Amino acid sequence: MPDLHAARRDALRALVRQAGADALLVTDLLNIRYLTGFTGSNAALLLHADGEPKTLFCTDGRYVTQAAAEVPDLEHVIDRDSAAALVKRGSGRTGFESQHVSVEQYEALTSVSAEVDLVRAPGLVERLRLVKDEHEIEAVRRACAAADAALAELLERGGIRPGRTEREVARDLENLMLDHGSSAPSFDSIVATGVNSAIPHHRPTDAVLRQGDFLKLDFGATVDGYHSDMTRTLVLGKAADWQRELYELVRQAQEAGRKAVLPGARTVDVDRAARAVIEDAGHGEEFSHGLGHGVGLEIHEAPSLAKKGDGTLSVGMTVTVEPGVYLAGRGGVRIEDTLVVRDEAPELLTLSSKELVVV
Repeated sequence: MPDLHAARRDALRALVRQAGADALLVTDLLNIRYLTGFTGSNAALLLHADGEPKTLFCTDGRYVTQAAAEVPDLEHVIDRDSAAALVKRGSGRTGFESQHVSVEQYEALTSVSAEVDLVRAPGLVERLRLVKDEHEIEAVRRACAAADAALAELLERGGIRPGRTEREVARDLENLMLDHGSSAPSFDSIVATGVNSAIPHHRPTDAVLRQGDFLKLDFGATVDGYHSDMTRTLVLGKAADWQRELYELVRQAQEAGRKAVLPGARTVDVDRAARAVIEDAGHGEEFSHGLGHGVGLEIHEAPSLAKKGDGTLSVGMTVTVEPGVYLAGRGGVRIEDTLVVRDEAPELLTLSSKELVVV
């Protein structure tokens, strides 16, 4: 998709000029992938504000063939020390991704060439990545579909039942996502049964699923480098009244949060829409994290939907909405979807049922 990547680079040039720089040295591999399509483990990009002819891409000898296929529209430099090699070929005021470069790396780069004045220019590519194009959204959509299909098959197979362990369920869920088109899990899957479901980011253990327990599943797939994120909470056997009440509270909060995902909405207000439902029920202290986050080439990226922060939503952003209530020593519920901000209402990408599933 050379045209798509070239258009992204053109959009970035405007930001580079606004930052008062002649060029931008891009060293973060995800940002390089976004701008060029390159998926290797060593690369740098020197993007000139003047235009494409001066822009250089660098990788090392291991990736000559891969780079030719993935980055056919830029001049290549082959050097193991990719960033330094491009600084040697640069001049003038050059921005660098200071949020990704260590002090040691910066000091090494400044000694490479007296012709280059390296200046901090953090977050320029990430600003572009906030709003996804339809190609990116389709990749996230496919990742969500892989996760949906994996959960459906796991339930159909009877893979969630008393006597199994959290680790066994997590392993099966991740393998099924691979079967349905994922290249890798988006993150270490959370499978939390019983009292463990009250731990927001519990890691799977040999804890055994038991009749009457909550089971919280937080997992995601990766397709073409883009991630999905979904949480569903189930009950094993008959649900107790307190479990149904807690689940319904979180379901209502999640619905309120989803409805608030609209263009122009302040991120703090989206968080507030869901949090108010839980606080009004007296469980504000048990909702201990933000409502959601952006998702794309990273599983957690901007924007942040939380009590503190700034920013507003725009059409094309992909975000999660994931309220939870966690009762220590008893159990917890979280319900999470991945959505796209659209003009009239958000597009829901995670389609697994949010009705309380009793297995």
